[in-house]
Amino acid sequence: MNKINPNKLLLSKWTAIAPKQKERHFIVTKLTRSENEEIMTCELEAVITKNVYETDWRELKNSSCWLMGWR
Repeated sequence: MNKINPNKLLLSKWTAIAPKQKERHFIVTKLTRSENEEIMTCELEAVITKNVYETDWRELKNSSCWLMGWR
């Protein structure tokens, strides 16, 4: 289980364990917040292809799918 500080999530770097479409390295480029300022979702941008994916930020805690940093 990855420990994530939601306040430092923006512009953090992530590596996918099982890359799809040869996209392995990602950067968190945008956070979506609720009315009471809780983070709801984040946008992950693939470094090479620049494709953007919206996901629940809590999915990044799953260490069987994501690693912190680029590896």
